[in-house]
Parts: sequence; structure tokens; C-alpha cells
Amino acid sequence: MSLVTRNVLIALFITVALTGTVAYTVNYLNKARVAELSTIEDQISIETLSLDTQFSLLEATPCDSAASSTTLTGELADLGSRLSYAEDHLGNDNPQVIRLRQRYSLLEIRDYLITKRLAAACGTKPVTVLYFYSNAGDCADCDKAGYALSYLRNTYPSLRVYSFDYNLDLGALKTLIALTKVKPSLPAFVINGKQFYGFTSLEELEKQFPKGALATSTPPS
Repeated sequence: MSLVTRNVLIALFITVALTGTVAYTVNYLNKARVAELSTIEDQISIETLSLDTQFSLLEATPCDSAASSTTLTGELADLGSRLSYAEDHLGNDNPQVIRLRQRYSLLEIRDYLITKRLAAACGTKPVTVLYFYSNAGDCADCDKAGYALSYLRNTYPSLRVYSFDYNLDLGALKTLIALTKVKPSLPAFVINGKQFYGFTSLEELEKQFPKGALATSTPPS
């Protein structure tokens, strides 16, 4: 065997080995991603069923269960964190992630409606924020607005923040957008029924809340 032929065979062997290794690695990572998403989806399915049951209990005895709604809000926020993890690791356009986002959005809308019912029936005065963003890459300030709202929610536990992808294909969400008359100028906020568009700073966002509204919440120690 000539030296040239041997070198060609060695190069061919290395190429085949590298191709096989890459193919195996890609296949392994794809399977790992599918398994990871399936686990997250199973967890969220159980938690959404639990939350849905709690919603029914709250609707049955709204005023007696008013204190329980705070715990429910915390669980809903935890569920949102799981969804954010899935979006970060698997992509916003993943079909299963989109289904999870639709399911979570429905839970948020239901919690928002229950909060309004509690306010009307029990005399509570919640501070609510409907936050509309976009995952289509056409909202330069959406990430900053989301971080600011997360800070406010963590600082004032009684503040209720509901986040929605404005472009999500979900009938209930489209109805909510129509009823609140939110324009596709994102980021968009509906703070206790008042519309506000755009984001410049945390301080400017805080000014949009009713006077003294945030002060009624106790910051964590």
C-alpha cells in the first residue's frame, strides 16, 4: 500500500469517525431535550390540575378563601418560572412549549377573573398588572420591562402580575386583549384598568401605579 493511499484511508477513517460522533451526539442531545421537556410538561400538567382545582374551591367560597388566594398566586408564579426555564432551554417556538404557554395563560386569565370577583364580593382592593410582551423579536424593551415587573412582584408580594405573549394563538387571550383594548404597541401594561405603553425605567413604571398602591404591600425583610 502506497503512502498516499494509506493517508487517504486514514483521513477517510477519521472523517467517518467524526461524522459518526457528531451524529451520535446530536441524536443524544435531541433525546435529552425531548426527555427534559416531557418531564417539565408532566410536572406542569399536575400543577395546572392542582391550580385548576384550587380555582374551583375559591370560586365556591370566595370571601372565606380570600387568604388562600395569596398562596395560589405564589404557586402560579412558581409555575411561570418553570415555563420560563422550558422557554430558555428549548426555545420559544417549540410546539410543546407553546402548548404549555397557552395552558399557563389560561390559568393566569382565570386567576385574574377570580381576583376581580374577590374584589367585588369581598371588598378587597388588589393591585393588578396585565403585561403584554412579544417573543417575535419586535419588542426591544420587553425583557427590561419583564425584569422590572419581576422586581416589583418580589418586593411587593401582594402585587398581582399577569404576563401574556400578545401574539399567542389563544382565543381567550384574544378576547382579553379585545376587552382591555390593548394596542399592539409593546410592551403594554394594564395597571388596575389603566393602559400604559412602553418602558423607560423602573421609576417611570412605578409612577403608573395608583398613588399609595404599592405602599399598601409590605416589602420582604
